[in-house]
Amino acid sequence: ERIGSATSLSSAVINTRLQELVKLFKERTEKVKEKLTDPDVTSDEESPATSPAKPAPAAAPVPPPGGESEGDKPPGDEHYCEMLCCTFKYQPWLHRLKNYRFPSSIDPLTNLMYVLWLFFVVMAWNWNCWLIPVRWAFPYQTPANIHCWLLVDYLCDLVYLLDILVFQTRLQFVRGGDIITDKKAMKENYLRSQRFKMDVLSLLPLDFFYFKVGVNPLLRFPRCLKYMAFFEFNNRLEAILSKAYIYRVIRTTAYLLYSLHVNSCLYYWASAYEGLGSTTWVYDGEGNSYIRCYYWAVKTLITIGGLPDPKTLFEIVFQLLNYFTGVFAFSVMIGQMRDVVGAATAGQTYYRSCMDSTIKYMNFYKIPKTVQNRVKTWYEYTWHSQGMLDESELLVQLPDKMRLDIAIDVNYNIVSKVALFQGCDRQMIFDMLKRLRSVVYLPNDYVCKKGEIGREMYIIQAGQVQVLGGPDGRTVLVTLKAGSVFGEISLLAAGGGNRRTANVVAHGFANLFMLDKKDLNEILVHYPESQKLLRKKAKKMLKNNNKPKDEKGAPRDPLIIPPKPDTPKLFQAALAATGRMGGKGTLAQLRWRLKELKAMQATQVSAGRTAIWLSRVVALPGWLQRWSSVAGGSGQGSAKVDFAFFFFYLFFLFFSQGSSVSPIPPKSPVHQRSPVTTHKARTHLGEEIFSKSSDSLVTIRVISTAQEDEEILAAEISEKEEEKEEK
Repeated sequence: ERIGSATSLSSAVINTRLQELVKLFKERTEKVKEKLTDPDVTSDEESPATSPAKPAPAAAPVPPPGGESEGDKPPGDEHYCEMLCCTFKYQPWLHRLKNYRFPSSIDPLTNLMYVLWLFFVVMAWNWNCWLIPVRWAFPYQTPANIHCWLLVDYLCDLVYLLDILVFQTRLQFVRGGDIITDKKAMKENYLRSQRFKMDVLSLLPLDFFYFKVGVNPLLRFPRCLKYMAFFEFNNRLEAILSKAYIYRVIRTTAYLLYSLHVNSCLYYWASAYEGLGSTTWVYDGEGNSYIRCYYWAVKTLITIGGLPDPKTLFEIVFQLLNYFTGVFAFSVMIGQMRDVVGAATAGQTYYRSCMDSTIKYMNFYKIPKTVQNRVKTWYEYTWHSQGMLDESELLVQLPDKMRLDIAIDVNYNIVSKVALFQGCDRQMIFDMLKRLRSVVYLPNDYVCKKGEIGREMYIIQAGQVQVLGGPDGRTVLVTLKAGSVFGEISLLAAGGGNRRTANVVAHGFANLFMLDKKDLNEILVHYPESQKLLRKKAKKMLKNNNKPKDEKGAPRDPLIIPPKPDTPKLFQAALAATGRMGGKGTLAQLRWRLKELKAMQATQVSAGRTAIWLSRVVALPGWLQRWSSVAGGSGQGSAKVDFAFFFFYLFFLFFSQGSSVSPIPPKSPVHQRSPVTTHKARTHLGEEIFSKSSDSLVTIRVISTAQEDEEILAAEISEKEEEKEEK
């Protein structure tokens, strides 16, 4: 049993392995086919780019005999131990932290780690800006909690110091258009900047005066001079946020709250200076001191009114300064808030102004309500779907290279799948991507109609379109979804083959990319090889699609070069009736096809024999006349002689028939009216074909017209021929 089970197990393993190999071969075959179809597709077999050496992945631990494998163990049981014979795939975070190497240079514009560091610097700066006035004015700093305040203060100082020594000396900068990453140059650039001077001032060691005057928070006021880090953090954060206006609103609100915060601290200090509860104007010392003073500051800066009148000169001066500062600060905050909100809603304002102007225009010209409703729907859907009315207005400000990068990310995956453009020059595809324009169609809008000239190709970005056909033109032939392409052959069709063959209607809202024929022609001028390839592909696609109409009457695809029309039947009948068919090769240039060549040769041989017989029969009377004159007889004798000679002559013709006729038939006699030479002359309407008889008395012409299925047959007879016929 053990031997049988082992054999079955090995056969099952071999079978599984063979199935895996078959699957791999199929996948490889599909990749090779895709590579042959589209050479632009990157192959997986290409050698990858060199990368820095990484530690080899650790092997899985070998399970003990009869024990659980590593896959059966719960994740919590895994541990790291270098003493064991096995290692694990993922090393502990502590080891990765030890192996981390700080970058030698930092890009301040794109490095997210630097933005995170600026966040900690700004938090330390805000600690000093908000808490120094509170600790100075309010009695919140006491000997019991002084060690907590000092601990946080020195942690903030450590953040300042690390920013100067580690980060600011590694920031890249631009000099003469080059990005400088040299350590010495970056350090010298920082030491010569205004930023370094302000950072040094912010770390002035005034804390040594604590030993003389005590722990006074005002000695830490220089820490607020590191404001340049705050503004840099604002710029970097707004650059990475998708909705930066929200942060701007929060920041402006924080400015207003901070001004009220400082004013409340000043009011408590003034009240303590005058004496708490000494007058009706000062703070009376009841309740939460900070909340009560903050409420007074809000009423003062916003100038709500209802405040007690100041009594002393100090109170009056303080109140006047408060009023002036409040009016100025509040007006600045309101103006800045208006700018922030206006910038956030600038697009919405532009959309509303455009829509209002359009509605006013339609009302002035009394446009029907149905059309007005469709226009309003287009405005609303376009704005809500893409956030703007015209994408080109946004991209026109960018450099050409950046526009190309954006176009590649948005449209290349769709355009590269178009069969017509596969195998073309990649740079030509890139140039074509920059010419695509976004168009929005409403439900039941006609993208293109049957019979109109096709000058655009469409790529469906979102939504669906329906191709209509049939006898009534309303039968849905196919529904195209996102990623589909239609109308691409019209870009290269010529000679009337660029007409639409069906109606295409938007099924719901549809966002399409459109490529104009004029733009494509301008691009192909610089890529002649791609132009030849596109022409060849277009002809091949048209040849495959050039099938007659089916029973349902489905239209055929347009042809780049229409087929040559057949010889008119009227011309054939006229030539046959007049005996000028030219079946012996004289009208070969008129494209007459000889169907039975052997039968024609037999006809020529029989015609030659008949001609010889006729010539001898015609010559018989002459012989008889000569014989009678030689004999000189008359009457019955001469008649008998003539009759005997006549039978003798017939007997001679009969027995000499086989020897007198040549095995090669003589040339067919050419009638004087047979057409001999065919000439072609080109006109701007088409071809003109004419043929003349050997005596140039009869001329037959075939003239093509503007209509493809019509031709004019003309026969001309000269004046000499007409005179002969009259005689």
